[in-house]
Amino acid sequence: MELITIVVILAVIALLGLMASGYVKAPPDKAYIISGMKKNPKILIGRAGVKFPFLERKDTLVLKQISIDIKTNGYVPTLDFIGVDIDAVAKVRVKTDPEGIKVAMKNFLNMDEPTIIRALTDSLQGNMREIIGTVKLKELNTDRKKFGDEVQEKAQKDMNALGIEIISCNIQKIEDEKGLIIALGQDNMSQIQKDASIAKAQADKDVAIAEAEAKRLANEAQVAAETEIAAKQNELRIKQAELKRESDTRQAEADAAYEIQQQEQRKTIEITTANANIARQEREIELRRKDVEVTEQTLEAKIKKKAEAEKFARQQKAEADLFERQRKAEAEKFEREKEAEAKKIQAEADLFSKEKEAEGIRMVGEAEAKAIEAKGIAEAEAMEKKAEAMKKYGQAAMIEMIVKALPDMAGAIAKPLENIDKVTIIDGGNGENGVNSVGSYVPGVLAKTMETVKEVTGLDIVDIMKANTYDAKVTRNVNVTGLDEDSKKAVKAAVVTEAAKEDK
Repeated sequence: MELITIVVILAVIALLGLMASGYVKAPPDKAYIISGMKKNPKILIGRAGVKFPFLERKDTLVLKQISIDIKTNGYVPTLDFIGVDIDAVAKVRVKTDPEGIKVAMKNFLNMDEPTIIRALTDSLQGNMREIIGTVKLKELNTDRKKFGDEVQEKAQKDMNALGIEIISCNIQKIEDEKGLIIALGQDNMSQIQKDASIAKAQADKDVAIAEAEAKRLANEAQVAAETEIAAKQNELRIKQAELKRESDTRQAEADAAYEIQQQEQRKTIEITTANANIARQEREIELRRKDVEVTEQTLEAKIKKKAEAEKFARQQKAEADLFERQRKAEAEKFEREKEAEAKKIQAEADLFSKEKEAEGIRMVGEAEAKAIEAKGIAEAEAMEKKAEAMKKYGQAAMIEMIVKALPDMAGAIAKPLENIDKVTIIDGGNGENGVNSVGSYVPGVLAKTMETVKEVTGLDIVDIMKANTYDAKVTRNVNVTGLDEDSKKAVKAAVVTEAAKEDK
């Protein structure tokens, strides 16, 4: 279905394109002849039409007015056998009636203007030569329009057969081969000059008679006029005297009346001036009152406008403050929401961290517990072994422990001396040096400690320390008191082993 629709649309578009390509419009001075599909061709003059491509053809017929120059091209004898050479111009065009245009189509289709002129010139020239032979020279000269009309009438019969209409035919120039036209003109000129001279003389005579009669009549008229003027002047002087008397009387009356009128006018002017001053003052008072009212209204309007502006400004400020508070509240709400979300996220992170930390602590605790357990087991095993060793060695082990503890004991005894910033030595007066007393503090305390150990345990640490002297190492002479036989053997064996290591 869609393919059929597309094909139909393309066909319509193609048809419209063909119709558009076949669109023609004829101008008023041309005829388009559309032929091919009908028996009678379609004629377009000053209108549009459609020519079906490939099925019809378009031909052109010139309809505008054409000027054709008609010449005899030589001397043609007239009725009185005088050879003349005539130059005329004919205005022609194609007939536009149905019958005329059909005939013209057969003769001038697709011809341009020069071709049409060449086709018609011979026929028009022949007709003009025929008419020249029927007219005398004088008639030809005196009535050229009649000759042109006769040529047009004669040629129109032939033009009808061609579908051409002759609009006009005008004679431009006529010449004869003997110069008779010029002679006729001179004869006519002499007669005209003679007639003119006679007419001039008659006119001069008539003018002289008329002038004399005019002078007589003028003189009579002048005398009568002067007489009449004198009488009229006398009457004028009498009339002027009467008028002067009447004028003087009227002037006196007028002066008196003028004086009275002036008095009345001054009175009227004074009253009018006073009234005008009163009216002006009233007008000024009214204007001042109006000014005061306008000023009051202006002030009232300004105050009212100012109050309205202040009210509007306060309203705008209140609205702006309300909007700002709303915006700020919304911003604070938004911040609190974001802060709550952040705290929630932080709490979740802290919870996760604490869970991980607790897990780590648990694992560390478990590891430490295992380490403590292992350490306890190791210490227990060590203690157990140590106990076994002590049990095995007895007092010798205790002596070893005490000997190893002596440096720590000496450090602990000397530790308080580190806090002493300044020492002042005072001689005790018993003959001993104070410096020696301070220097023997640590050894003395240590010696007393060892004596205390000897009293408590029965071990003589001094004898044990002597076992590390040069004599003990070289001579292997070690004498330890306060020990049983097994302990003594163990101490001696230890001393011997230590000495052997040092010798190496």
